[in-house]
Amino acid sequence: MHIRRRARVPSAPLRVVGIDDWAWRRNHRYASIICNLEQRQIVRLLPDREPATAQAWFADHPTIAIIARDRGGGYGEAAAKALPHAVQVADRWHLMENATRAFLDAVRKSMRQIRNVIGATTINPKLLTAAERIQYDGYLRREQTNATILALAKDGVPLKQIARQTGHSRGMVRQVVRGEGNDVFRIRQSSLDLYLPWLDEQWATGCRNGAELWRRLTARGFRGSLRVVTEWATRRRRAEIADAEKLQRIPSARTLARLMSIGRDRLSKAETVMVARLKPAFPLLSKHVSS
Repeated sequence: MHIRRRARVPSAPLRVVGIDDWAWRRNHRYASIICNLEQRQIVRLLPDREPATAQAWFADHPTIAIIARDRGGGYGEAAAKALPHAVQVADRWHLMENATRAFLDAVRKSMRQIRNVIGATTINPKLLTAAERIQYDGYLRREQTNATILALAKDGVPLKQIARQTGHSRGMVRQVVRGEGNDVFRIRQSSLDLYLPWLDEQWATGCRNGAELWRRLTARGFRGSLRVVTEWATRRRRAEIADAEKLQRIPSARTLARLMSIGRDRLSKAETVMVARLKPAFPLLSKHVSS
């Protein structure tokens, strides 16, 4: 038997690489992926994301001069030990992710003032759905608690004593004093969050039927229910009507952060008016977002 062998052409030495973790099975088993950033090619999949494993691989590639990684310490420690001469940088994706989180956190801390500017502090209970009514009743109870905490803080009572007196955690008391976590409607992270820019584009082109949007989303890999998409379409339609008799509901901090950071040409009329009212009132928030 003759065995035909083909010699592999040796690749150029690695100079600039990126390393990050990835999931074999989400929330169960993770590994590491290493890419040649100059050639935009995957060069190695490591079996886990342990620093020792990454360190051993780095040690076998002394020509590496630049390593792009996340902000965690594991890969940084491995690179520092194996390649002390290499420059470590934060990759672009993680920089954008960190900036997004920081901006969202800033919006959340300003929600009390934002509600006052938008004028959405008054809600007509008759216009609430059953689910929204439950949240609104909870909001009224929280407001009573918050008023008590704020009154004690205004009198100079220390946070530790306020927590002991009211029976709430010190962390919650601190949030109330700082004006955080005071939204009327507590909206969970939606399965639509990753698809919102695409949905905005579809809406702008005239596709405004919830069922059709859901079918198109499903073709793109969306696994959420039809109800989630139709409710989004209903909310979007209400926003465009901009009727004063409609539900005066403050958008979530996540939604506000998104609206303030995308182009005006992708906003509805009502959204454009709302953002235009917010930007002069919050120059620090508006400074780093698109106009």
